Amino acid sequence: MSRSLQSRRTAKSRRSALTVSAVALLGATPFLTGCGSDAHPGAAAVVDGDRITVSQLQSQVRDVRDAQRDSPQAQQLIEGSGRLSHDTLIRMIQAKVVERAAKSNGISVSRRDVQQEVKKAENQPGGAEGLRTVFLRQGIAPEQIEETIRVELVRIKLMEKLGEEQAMAALRSTSERLGIDVNPRFGAWDSQQGLAVLVKDPWIKAGEPAKRPA
Repeated sequence: MSRSLQSRRTAKSRRSALTVSAVALLGATPFLTGCGSDAHPGAAAVVDGDRITVSQLQSQVRDVRDAQRDSPQAQQLIEGSGRLSHDTLIRMIQAKVVERAAKSNGISVSRRDVQQEVKKAENQPGGAEGLRTVFLRQGIAPEQIEETIRVELVRIKLMEKLGEEQAMAALRSTSERLGIDVNPRFGAWDSQQGLAVLVKDPWIKAGEPAKRPA
């Protein structure tokens, strides 16, 4: 099989995987590097000098928890996202890295592209309600779905344009240039796994990395 044909089939497979399952959410992509610091009070993280404030993080977490509590599966959803603040921060940082890498490579996604992808997902078995539940299991509130899908479409386009290996290299180099600095309250970046490892105190062994979506 030619490399170009294989690449086209891979790209098609990536797009079909985006719809209802949402298994390609940003938290599953290991590429981030960086270290934690408390040099920026009030910030959960700083990316290229821009602060992700604790209040911004808490706002997203609160939206998720409110939606989970309103769900018939409330207990299951809440118990399945016990590290919601930690995992939400990972996604917020990774979104910034993906956006910057895509911009550097002339890649963008239109609002129409996003709306079409959302509609396609809502037309799958389970409908719109099923889609919301899928995202709530991943710790993503209904009002955050469109933005999450938009960033994921950007990442897919990056991989389609550069190929998987070069795209991952672009994401790693971008994350290094952005000088990601995480508040130790939320963990420290593991450059090998690309995930924030929770550390309560310097002498306590780091916890397990965040679970990736199945």
